[in-house]
Amino acid sequence: MNALRFSIAAAALSAAAAPALANDFPTVDRVLYVQECMRDNPGPNFEMVNKCSCALDALAREVKYEQYVEMSTIAKALSIGGERGNDLRDNDTLKAPLKRYRELQAKVQKGCFINPR
Repeated sequence: MNALRFSIAAAALSAAAAPALANDFPTVDRVLYVQECMRDNPGPNFEMVNKCSCALDALAREVKYEQYVEMSTIAKALSIGGERGNDLRDNDTLKAPLKRYRELQAKVQKGCFINPR
């Protein structure tokens, strides 16, 4: 009887963990995303932790981690000032992933009730 209970519990835990691991982002990247989101969208701490976590979970359902890294790196790199930034901003191949990233950001923020200022 105990073996049956253990098997049922193990199966339930495996089923519950499978979706979370399917497209999981590393913890450090989750923390950094939430911190940046909270910095960019000030509000009550507990509320914003939950809204920003919601946004990352929604983003993780939309793109694979590698795609997120590429798009967010492009978005951050394009904020570089001066000539180095101009070379990146003039690169047409970066415009499509940047557009997609901004659209995804707007979508997940709207879905998680984050009102950008």
